[in-house]
Amino acid sequence: MRNDGTGKVILVTGASSGIGALSVRVLALAGHTVYAGIRQIATRNATAAADLKRYGIDHQVDVHAVELDVTSQDSADAAADRIFAERGRLDVVVHNAGHMVLGAAEAFTVEQFADLYDVNVLGTQRVNRAALPKLRAQGSGLLVWIGSSSTRGGCPPFLAPYFAAKAAMDALAVSYAAEVLPFGIDTAIVVPGAFTTGTNHFANAGAPADVDCAEAYDQRHRPLMEDLGKRLAALIPSDADVTEVAEAVARLVAMKHGTRPLRTHIDPSRDGSEVVSAVADRVRADFFRRIGLDSLLTAGSSL
Repeated sequence: MRNDGTGKVILVTGASSGIGALSVRVLALAGHTVYAGIRQIATRNATAAADLKRYGIDHQVDVHAVELDVTSQDSADAAADRIFAERGRLDVVVHNAGHMVLGAAEAFTVEQFADLYDVNVLGTQRVNRAALPKLRAQGSGLLVWIGSSSTRGGCPPFLAPYFAAKAAMDALAVSYAAEVLPFGIDTAIVVPGAFTTGTNHFANAGAPADVDCAEAYDQRHRPLMEDLGKRLAALIPSDADVTEVAEAVARLVAMKHGTRPLRTHIDPSRDGSEVVSAVADRVRADFFRRIGLDSLLTAGSSL
């Protein structure tokens, strides 16, 4: 297996498919030791785990499936402990686990909102609490957060719970960036646009539980809701490839500490997120300087 000692030890959450699975493979090909966080390895995702093992053998790369359910602190702790026991260190955590829902906001129950936040937001906190003590003790590390251009770009309707959760995760990542920097830990937020192919986001999107309420909105908005995916796809160039997101993650991992930008946008639809984020991050950097917190700014925040 390839890792000549210069590669990093990396944990990628939500790695059974989509951007997570692609990131695992791209990072492994770059010479890193990569643990793919996958839940229910023995049952629901047994095929994904077997595919990963086969990939490692075929390409002679150092990849491993590790049981990880981000909705369980015990599971997050066990995954981080296993990696540390086997490798003696953990260098990078890629927060990728997430779930999408599609439908009228009102038709989702409070419990559904809570479940979505549990995966997309609280899941990152559980993994951080499991991994960061090890990274802080090392005095080095990198947190990569897979965000969404919907946080600040043009966000269409009928995806509100997902967009709200992604916005919360982005705010959490920005706060972490300042807090962990003095421990030698970098933060990088990768911001994909709406890739309608190459992931299972839209295909596996959850639906509202309040069927009657959903029907009321469906009667008014049916053409729009049915065509939403097509409308988004029409904005994306035919040569757009979601693998670009995984490659961006690999580039960030390869960069030296202190040189990584806070945000990296991979948005073929050009929904405006990059423009708005540049302004927001500049305002934050200016505010930090005004209150004497310059030392807590990451490279990409101090423009």
